[in-house]
This record gives sequence, structure tokens and C-alpha cells, in this order.
Amino acid sequence: MTFKELNIIEPVLKALEEKKYSTPTPIQEKGIPVAISQRDLLGCAQTGTGKTAVFAIPIIQRLAKVASQDKHRPIRALILTPTRELAIQIDECFSHYGKYTQVKHSLVFGGVNQNPQVEKLKKGIDVLIATPGRLLDLMAQGFVNLDRIECFVLDEADKMLGMGFIHDIKRLLPKLPKKKQTLFFSATMPPEIIALSKSILHNPVKIEISPEAAVVDTVEQYVYYVEKEEKRALLASLAKNAKGDSILVFSRTKYGAERIARILCRSGVFSEAIHSNKSQNSRQRTLSNFKSGKTRVMIATDIAARGLDISGLPLVINYDLPDIPETYVHRIGRTGRAGKTGTAITFCAQDEMKLLIAIQKLIGFAIPVVV
Repeated sequence: MTFKELNIIEPVLKALEEKKYSTPTPIQEKGIPVAISQRDLLGCAQTGTGKTAVFAIPIIQRLAKVASQDKHRPIRALILTPTRELAIQIDECFSHYGKYTQVKHSLVFGGVNQNPQVEKLKKGIDVLIATPGRLLDLMAQGFVNLDRIECFVLDEADKMLGMGFIHDIKRLLPKLPKKKQTLFFSATMPPEIIALSKSILHNPVKIEISPEAAVVDTVEQYVYYVEKEEKRALLASLAKNAKGDSILVFSRTKYGAERIARILCRSGVFSEAIHSNKSQNSRQRTLSNFKSGKTRVMIATDIAARGLDISGLPLVINYDLPDIPETYVHRIGRTGRAGKTGTAITFCAQDEMKLLIAIQKLIGFAIPVVV
């Protein structure tokens, strides 16, 4: 199947072709027609499966005609997401897909001065991408009105729960119109998320893409058995032999991320760390440097890497194994995105064997060992 067969309008197809997106991912193939038909949707899929397009393309298609006719531009679509980084990624996707339409979009998130965000809101926008805290703040100040919302997207709902945003979401929901389309996405479905989805969705279509299906076909996975004190030298060697390719390295801790960055810099490989102790401006600068190729290796903690979408990233390295098996799937999903292939390398020390076994049980096969 091609994007053209999903009944996507010509301006969006043109933008997709420019980005060399020709074949939809499984969740796009199933989800885009549902969203275009304006039915509620419950999507269960990991990040990295291309789900942003499932809501972005139908919203742009829905608003394209209206956006060009309405001078006042009330906010008609709201996308709520847990992190600043993910909000920025979604905003970039709207820029790509809506390039040849007149749909206007903007984003609001905390940690930075609100004035530039407010100025954009005053000029009028069709689509608002927001994190919960800043959105509620701006609503309380009278800068955001959601009375005309036609489509509401709740993205990464399980991460919202884990980051303590469920109370904010419950405060927000009564302020939205009762009649609207709701698109609900979550990588996992714990009881609290199931209850929340039932409370806000009306007769939804459920689409579920398993973690295995999300990564096995597009990411080549390998494991090195290596003791902790040997990891540094192995990482430096792999980085030097990567022929200039960008590498995303995962560390379990903020301190570890900083230490790994210093080690690589001393070995002649310029690298930067990104984690939640960094300021928003610092994190954005590091991410921009990495995307542009100025920084070849970026070391990230799991929270900082949530929702990162780096086009064509060839290699992910798990310096430390995650405590939760599903986190492994999320990490390696930073590569092999949107139908492209990638490689994931994992370092496993003796005391991490139990973690590796749990990961292999989740993905359903033994990861090949490099000897």
C-alpha cells in the first residue's frame, strides 16, 4: 500500500514525496483512514512506529480548507504530549506534512519564557501542540480558548501517567467541547490508562501494534558481553570505527551520561550529554547539534530521549541495560524509524544478565552475540 491509497489530499502527498515517504508503516496504514473518517481512535504502539502521522496528516487534511477561509483562526485541534522534546518533534512533523497548506500550528511548553508563545497565539493558529502544565497556565491567564476544538489528541498517555500529569489532564478535559474527535495513543495500557481511555473515547476503533512488530523487522540487534570497566574502551572503539555516522548512546543515569561524554571527548570523539538536569535551552542546543551533525555522538537518559525523532539515525548503543524491558524497545526504536533500517548494539555486563534475559523474553528471540 502507498500513502496515495489512503485518500490523502494532494498537498500533503506532495510533502510526503519530498521527504521520500512512500510506504506507510502498519499503524499509519490502519490508523490514518480511521482518523480521516473522524472516528475516535485508541492506538497502542511504541514511539518510532510513525504514529505522529496518524493524527497529524488527518488533522491537516481536515483543517486545510477551513484554515484558508477563517481570518480569526480559533484553535481547532489540540495535541497534548508529556515532554517539551516530543512537542517540538510533533511541531516539526506538522511543518513537514502541512508545508503546502495554509494550516497554522504552534506549540507551548514550560521551562522557557511564555511571551513568544503568547504572541503566536494572539496571531491565531489552527493547531496547538502543548505540554499540560504550560497549557493550563496560559488558559488560566486567558491566552488559550479551547471552545472550538474539533479534534483532541492525547499522545504518550502512559508517559503522562508516569510523569504525574494525569491530574492535569483530568482538569483539562471538562474545558473541551463534548462533541469532538479524540485520538488516544499509549505504548502500554495499565489499568489507569484503560480507565482514562474509556472515559474520553466514544465507540473508538482500537489499533494495536506490538513492540516486536515495531522493531524486529527494521533494526538489526547485537549484544556484546563486556565487563563494566571495559565498556568505555569498547564504546570509544565503536565510535571511532563508525565512519562518521551519528550515534545515540543510552545511559541509565544523568551522572553516567556526563561521564561517558567526557570519556569520548578525551578519546577524540566529540560528544554531548542530554538529560533532565540540563536547561531546556541547553537540551535543545545539544539536540540541534546532533541533528545537524555538529555533534556526532549524543548520550541520553531515557527521560531525555522520550519522543526523539532523528531522521536516518543509523546506530543506537545501550551502554547500560534498562531496568524495564519495554524501555529497551523504546530505545532501539530511535533507529529503524518509518520503514528505514538501523542497528542497535547492547553492552551487557555479568550483573546485567537478568535484564538481558527479560528483554529477550519480551521481543521473542535471543539477540545475536558479537564475539
